Amino acid sequence: MAAQPVVSPATSADPMISLMGVGKRYPDGTVAVGDLSFDVPAGELLCLVGPSGCGKTTTMKMINRLVEPTSGRIVVAGEDVTRTDPVRLRRRIGYVIQQVGLFPHLTVRANVGTVPRLLGWDRARVRTRVDELLELVGLEPALMGARYPHELSGGQQQRVGVARALAADPPVLLMDEPFSAIDPIARDRLQAEFLRLQREIRKTIVFVTHDLDEAIRLGDRIAVFRQGGSLEQIDPPARILGRPATDFVAGFAGSDRALRRLAVTPLRRDDLDPPRPAKGPIAAEAPGGPSPGQPQARVREGASLREALAALLAQDRDSLDVYAGDAVVGVLTPAGLHAALRRSVAADAAREPATDPAGSDAAEKA
Repeated sequence: MAAQPVVSPATSADPMISLMGVGKRYPDGTVAVGDLSFDVPAGELLCLVGPSGCGKTTTMKMINRLVEPTSGRIVVAGEDVTRTDPVRLRRRIGYVIQQVGLFPHLTVRANVGTVPRLLGWDRARVRTRVDELLELVGLEPALMGARYPHELSGGQQQRVGVARALAADPPVLLMDEPFSAIDPIARDRLQAEFLRLQREIRKTIVFVTHDLDEAIRLGDRIAVFRQGGSLEQIDPPARILGRPATDFVAGFAGSDRALRRLAVTPLRRDDLDPPRPAKGPIAAEAPGGPSPGQPQARVREGASLREALAALLAQDRDSLDVYAGDAVVGVLTPAGLHAALRRSVAADAAREPATDPAGSDAAEKA
């Protein structure tokens, strides 16, 4: 019998999205999605990753019935979507795609206000909501509202797409590789802006991406799919990287997954050596001891180990002051950074679930 996928428990007693035995099989016998069962709690950002043709986009599209499931049930906000009018359903679920899909003949303001107008909102309410959302995604309403899509950069168009998806304040947002067509610099900025936005609005988001690094950066949890539409593991990013449940997940995460784990492991005070004692007037050096004129990146307690490593490598020293506010709370060394990473891995090992296909062998390693 095939091993069951590892699914970390939802963090809420009342999930916003539930998939129960959901599958998609086409008339020719092709199985696009196997037997899926998992919950997405309210406010979570779940990233779906996997190789091309593994069913991640099909899974997402079944949630708003752009693709009809052939088996199982999907419940969104307590309502079975298979028994809901699909048009009404889609007006209550935000949807953002890679190609943005803005209406070229409508202004930015009109694009963002599309769904509220369809819902019968009055003109003043639509305008107020549009201005609020444009500001929220970092676009000046007075400057950008009257422009047309062809007058915007790719990153600006993507921001408008996110604003439009949020216009009617939907509880659920579906995002299908929304940043993949953007250049790397703009993509990095959009990801950072999107994280800021999600901290403010806390929507329940299903986010499809082929980029594991993007999933690690954005996701509260990651669902790893494989060919044939089967689900291998759903867990927080650090656990996907540190304790892959199957050989497939380990291979998909890559042999450098320990380095990727740096991005999701926070720097804690007990990872640090004590602060250096002050040296009186001679201590006019820059923090961390570089010579004057050699600025040091300021790394704060709670930053990722990846940020800390980058700061260490950027200076000609083997240690780095770490700050809380304006105070130095400790010194990070390469040995401390390595110990922090091992501590994170060991913590995951100690929480090894009984459903792990590795079974007793994993428990012994813990």
